Amino acid sequence: MNLEEFERTLPPEQRWENLTLANDFMFGHVMRDPELCTEMIRRILPDMDIGRIEFTQPQKAEKQSLDTRGVRFDVYAKSDNRKIFDCEVQTSDKKDLPRRTRAYHIMMGLEALDKHALTVTGTYNDMPDEFVIFICMFDPFGLGRHIYTFSNACQEADGLQLNDGAVTIFLNAHGKSDDINGELKAFLDFMLGKGSDDPFIVRLSKQMSIAKLDAKWRRTYMLQMLHEREVRNEAIIAGREEGHKEGLIEGRMEGHKEGLIEGRNVGRNEGLIIGRGEGIIVGRKEGHKEGLIEGREEGHKEGLIMGRNEGLIEGRNEGRSEMLSTMVELMRSNGISAEQIDSIVNAAGKLS
Repeated sequence: MNLEEFERTLPPEQRWENLTLANDFMFGHVMRDPELCTEMIRRILPDMDIGRIEFTQPQKAEKQSLDTRGVRFDVYAKSDNRKIFDCEVQTSDKKDLPRRTRAYHIMMGLEALDKHALTVTGTYNDMPDEFVIFICMFDPFGLGRHIYTFSNACQEADGLQLNDGAVTIFLNAHGKSDDINGELKAFLDFMLGKGSDDPFIVRLSKQMSIAKLDAKWRRTYMLQMLHEREVRNEAIIAGREEGHKEGLIEGRMEGHKEGLIEGRNVGRNEGLIIGRGEGIIVGRKEGHKEGLIEGREEGHKEGLIMGRNEGLIEGRNEGRSEMLSTMVELMRSNGISAEQIDSIVNAAGKLS
């Protein structure tokens, strides 16, 4: 993809010809002019002698080592009366500005130690005053003010300032309060894309028009945007890979837990079914054995009773028969007639 094709993929507000001063690249390019940068800072700090800006450096990057995250100043400026300024344009609220200012102050302080103070004859008092200025396209604190200024002060004693030379300022282009002068208000309105006949605003607008006709700066801007997109894409890919790995680990752990629970439940159910079936089979076998034993015992008892009863009846019957036979023989031997004997036998049978 060439730069022209890449530019067509950008949102309209990010295309070179549509940029406003709220774009950090355009802001840094225009504020390379020391006179314009001086006037901007003078409007932000109207009651301070800021001296004359001797050096401005746009998009200045600071990084201490390869394994630390650095910061990039949109506009880094130094004055001739020992003051340094970092001016940042912020279009979106990432909820991290208060702590970001700490990082900027740290980097500015380190550079001051390296290049401006603590020389052979220097002391800490030789360190320059440092100002971190955020020009926001939103209200960072939600109070409707145009300007919020912070410096270190004692919490226990009202009015006692630390005077360490570190100041942080937040500007809100959408402010509603009557808390700034007309010159600063015109500048903030211009940051929102509004025109003005203010001489400074006219100069800024002219400088931007000149910049937009410069093919070299346009190319530099496109290359920077392309690089930033590639960095974002690489970060997205790396994030997805990390997320995939973490997701696999978490998914396996969750799956293992859920699998154990489901496996136990299924195992219990299957165990109950199998156990009942096996219990029925075993129970039948055991019951059959016990039934045979009990049946035999019961049958033996009942058989004994029935045998006895049957034996008694048979014995009695046989005894009667033998007795009748003996009686008949005796009656015959005594000369009793057959008719009389039949009559006696019949009478005995009826008695039994």
